[in-house]
Amino acid sequence: MLEKIFGQVLKNLRENTGVTQEILALNSELDRTYISLLERGLRTPTIATLFKMAPTLKKMPSEIIAIVEQKLNEDRV
Repeated sequence: MLEKIFGQVLKNLRENTGVTQEILALNSELDRTYISLLERGLRTPTIATLFKMAPTLKKMPSEIIAIVEQKLNEDRV
């Protein structure tokens, strides 16, 4: 469940920022296919990955975690 919600949050943030998976991957020094796997909830990011992606998403890592936490809590209600 966590992976799916993180993936949804990541995709929403990326799209709202107007960035493609490819640009996010390049700026974060990650592989584009890894970004795709994250967005589909098939992989769980490390904290290092979160810190690499955050600047391109124009968010602090803690903000991303807070959004994921909020979505998790909404789903539990």
